[in-house]
Amino acid sequence: MKIKIKGTGSAVPKLRVTNDDLSKLMDTSDEWIRSRTGIGARHLAVEETTTGLAVAAAKEALKDAEMTAEELDLIIAATVTADKFLPNLSCEVQSALGAKNAVAFDLNAACSGFLFALNTVQMYLENGVYKKTLVIGAETLSKIMDWNDRSTCVLFGDGAGAAVVEVDSETNCKAMQPGAANKSGILSMVQGSDGARGEVLRCDNRPVNNPFAVNDTKLSYVSMNGQEVYKFAVKTVPKVIEEAVKKAGLEVEDIDLFVLHQANLRIIESVAKDCISRWKSFLPIWKSAVIFPRRVCRFCLIISINMV
Repeated sequence: MKIKIKGTGSAVPKLRVTNDDLSKLMDTSDEWIRSRTGIGARHLAVEETTTGLAVAAAKEALKDAEMTAEELDLIIAATVTADKFLPNLSCEVQSALGAKNAVAFDLNAACSGFLFALNTVQMYLENGVYKKTLVIGAETLSKIMDWNDRSTCVLFGDGAGAAVVEVDSETNCKAMQPGAANKSGILSMVQGSDGARGEVLRCDNRPVNNPFAVNDTKLSYVSMNGQEVYKFAVKTVPKVIEEAVKKAGLEVEDIDLFVLHQANLRIIESVAKDCISRWKSFLPIWKSAVIFPRRVCRFCLIISINMV
């Protein structure tokens, strides 16, 4: 059974913070940040919340899908920065949308959260448990950043994205016809976890604190070993690309567009170099990637790497 993304939406805070803005707050510069990451600006929450951004993105996705909230069977929100421990973010969104018929739960897979949530939805849909679902990825990472750590805080921003995902009944009917092309929808997903490297990118939760174990530990903020993240990503991404393409029954030459979820331009460039050495056909794809919004792509490969 095939599924499809019927509508998408996104939301970001109003405040846009440039590298020059950050240079007034810490020892950094536009040149330092751009040369190491390729980032020029990010959006940071002031009055906005994770819930508010998620709801805004969800409403836009539903409008794009021409679907009402009451039609939803399932909502999954991927986040590490929900506004509350409970109720969870997905239930907050369910309430705000009026999606009274939807089951709602959160998923925490850090940077890869949206793809893990999408894969979870895929399993529900393909097994006939639900028919119409909403996947959300939403974060206000600025609230867990150490704004004195210029090597980390410059990489992250706040925002939300959402997608309405449903069973593609039209494609499923066509796929049953003799000789019909069966290459649409989500063709493959490759997942993995490496908890042994979890200390490389971490942020601690509340410590035990009760009448029998008083704890005055200060709040934890995100810490990252950039070199280890770099080495892991550069080594892992080409392997994941090869595995995902093979699992989909395709060749690398069939892929029109590669979308790497990665804040660091150096990592993307290193991955591209490795891919070019493996597959010569990757070179023209990489060279044309700068104009990908104007390309009509038949196959697209989205990669997200996570060590949590």
